[in-house]
Parts: sequence; structure tokens; C-alpha cells
Amino acid sequence: MEQVGLAATSDVTLWSLFMQAGIVVKIVMLGLVGASIWTWAIVADKIVSYGRVRRRLDKFEQAFWSGQSLEELYRSLSERKPTGMGAVFVAAMREWKKSFERGAKSPIGLQMRIDKAMDVTLAREAEKLEARLGSLATIGSAAPFIGLFGTVVGIMTSFQAIAGSKSTNLAVVAPGIAEALMATAIGLLAAIPAVIAYNKFSADAGKITARLEGFADEFSGILSRQIDERMQTRQAAE
Repeated sequence: MEQVGLAATSDVTLWSLFMQAGIVVKIVMLGLVGASIWTWAIVADKIVSYGRVRRRLDKFEQAFWSGQSLEELYRSLSERKPTGMGAVFVAAMREWKKSFERGAKSPIGLQMRIDKAMDVTLAREAEKLEARLGSLATIGSAAPFIGLFGTVVGIMTSFQAIAGSKSTNLAVVAPGIAEALMATAIGLLAAIPAVIAYNKFSADAGKITARLEGFADEFSGILSRQIDERMQTRQAAE
């Protein structure tokens, strides 16, 4: 009896439960483990990328409010591919320069074109910030149900084995039930971090996007004043 108890104990280790599982449950477990790895890869990437974005925003704001002329800042940024506030700034300045080079006469039309250019750039930057967040949402919502599916299949298989052996001994029933419940456990382990990470990074992306929109509104006001000044100077010269 003691040897039987030891054998039953050795048969309920995580590895043995996985190896004894049916093909469907194995596929479910492997898929959930892969989803968990993908979740942590996204988490690591977002921590690094969001930190980099914040540093670039701070650096740009420092340069923008340092008293450096807009033309100099535009030339320095346009030489490389800017991101964040730099991309919004370059898009607005590019439209500004093109319009005046072509002899823009309507300040309202010019302001609308500048605002449109900044809105398009803002949408692109927000899309970059939110990249792969949808994967976290999908894993967080679907993983528990996928794990539950594996559990249901495993329990059905266990009941079929019990019926075939015609025995309800705990040593016979326990491994199959444990094997089935392990699928749900893995599903929860994949889903919980994904949900927490999605909520955290969605909030961070919203804060960064709001910061970009605030700069765009402020810069739009600055350009609006300069447009009025240039139009007045042109009308006086004429």
C-alpha cells in the first residue's frame, strides 16, 4: 500500500500531469504557455519603449522652450526621423513653410491645414503607442475560457477512464482531475498578468497621448499668432 501511495504521489507532478494529458489538453496548455510568454515579451517591450518616449518628450520640451528659434529646431529635427512631439512639430512646420512658400492668403485655411497635419501625426503616434495592446486584451479575456475548455475536455476524458476501469478510487481519479484543472490554472496565470498589463499600459498611452495633444494645441496657438502677424505685415506692405 505504501508503494502504491508513493507511485500515486509521483504521478501528480506538473510534468507527469502534462505528459499524461490528452492531445487536446496538451495543445491547450502549450498555447496558453506561449500566450503567457508573449504577454511578458510585450510587457518588457512596453516598459522600455514608454520610458524612451517619455525621455524624448522631456528632451524636446526642454529644447522647444529653451528660446531656440523654430526654424533652427525644425532644421535639426527634419534631418532625422522624429517621433512624439518632434513629429507633431515637424508636421506643423512643414505645412507652415509650404503654405507660405506658395503664397497662402487665407489665415483660416492655413490654420486648418496645420491643425489637420498635426491631427494626422497625432493619430499615427497614438497608434504606435497602442501597438500590441490589443494582444494583451485578447489574451486577458480569452485565456481563462481556453483553459476552461481544456479542463472540460480533461474531465470528460477522466470520466471515460473511470468508466472503463470501473473504479472510483481516489488514486485513479485524482491524476485525471488534477491534469484537467491544470489547464484552467495555466489559463489564469496567462490572463491575470495580461489584464493588469493592458490596464496599466492603456493608462500610460492615454497620458502620453494627452501630453502630445496638449502640445499640439499650444503650438497651434503659437502658430496662429504668427500667422496673424505675417498676414498683417503682408497687407501693410501691399
